[in-house]
Amino acid sequence: MKSPIYSVIMAGGKGTRFWPLSRSQRPKQLLKLLSRTSLIGETANRAVPISGRRRTLVVTVAEQLNAMREELPTIARENFLAEPEGKNTAPCIGLAAIEVAARDTDAVMVILPADHWVADVPMFQRTLYAAVELALRHNDLVTIGIKPDYPETGYGYIVKDKFVETYRGIQAYQVRNFTEKPKLAQAQKLIRKGSLWNSGIFVWKASTLLELLRRYQPEISRGLEAIRKAANGKPLAAPHRRLRATIAREYEKMPNISIDYAVLENAGSEGRVQTLQADFGWNDVGSWAAVHRMSRRDANGNAGNGKWISLSAKNCLIHAPERLVVLLGVENAVVVDTPDALLVGDLSRSQEVKELVEELKRKGYGSYTIK
Repeated sequence: MKSPIYSVIMAGGKGTRFWPLSRSQRPKQLLKLLSRTSLIGETANRAVPISGRRRTLVVTVAEQLNAMREELPTIARENFLAEPEGKNTAPCIGLAAIEVAARDTDAVMVILPADHWVADVPMFQRTLYAAVELALRHNDLVTIGIKPDYPETGYGYIVKDKFVETYRGIQAYQVRNFTEKPKLAQAQKLIRKGSLWNSGIFVWKASTLLELLRRYQPEISRGLEAIRKAANGKPLAAPHRRLRATIAREYEKMPNISIDYAVLENAGSEGRVQTLQADFGWNDVGSWAAVHRMSRRDANGNAGNGKWISLSAKNCLIHAPERLVVLLGVENAVVVDTPDALLVGDLSRSQEVKELVEELKRKGYGSYTIK
């Protein structure tokens, strides 16, 4: 492949659905939920063989920058970009795009959320190489779609259109449209029609993305152009005072919008978005219920780590690294014990933990959401 490949790891999320284990200064991507390596560590280990360490970038928010650098010591400091505030994925990916384009004008970006889980790493990497080939051949935007295992209502869906061709044994389709977090009945209908989960993994040329931002999101594009001019060819990872001020000022003006709404839906209506139907054991680890589903469970469906025993308990998840937790006759529960807070809840409602964090702030317990 003639065009250089850059991996861009998006690591600015707070992961509030994993409270009390996750806090704003210890976000989800730093947690070791499914292995002895953090989620972002797993992501970097998958990405580096594709792009190399020199071309692996991490975009985070300023308050998490030091923690991310400590977690990924083999990634060069100049490859960490810090947003002054999180403004969703469109500004985040745009910021990375101007850095990538400044380094290599013909470069391809592989955009990876920091907090996903992948079971089959060789197939994952094969899929991304196929996506790079697809993006270069058509100069289009490429999404990675996942064949659904069940009607998940917390994911977005990709509605496929006509078959394009096969790359490295993986089928590519035009994208008809996107559906965000459908109700159960709609999710079931989408699956019957062959729709795919939207993994949030994207591949495209940096120059293509910047061109489409100019067309569809002029407000974001103007801000990025101001940042590019202020950088004057210097790395965004080591901003001087004037550049820091410019980034802060321009970010304040940018809308809070996802790349899906900002670009993909618009480009899809023009036939410029394609998807690869992938199957590499993907999960976005979006809730405690997802951790339970992916964990090794005992005969009664219980899973966990730390100190715990159960009697007549079924389908529970326990995280208790310090104190002993005993479950007696409960079902479908999640118990997360930390030094300063304890969560006990209905496992099937674990998506609502995010709302619980907001309630803590409203009730004056906001300090429990920070460290």
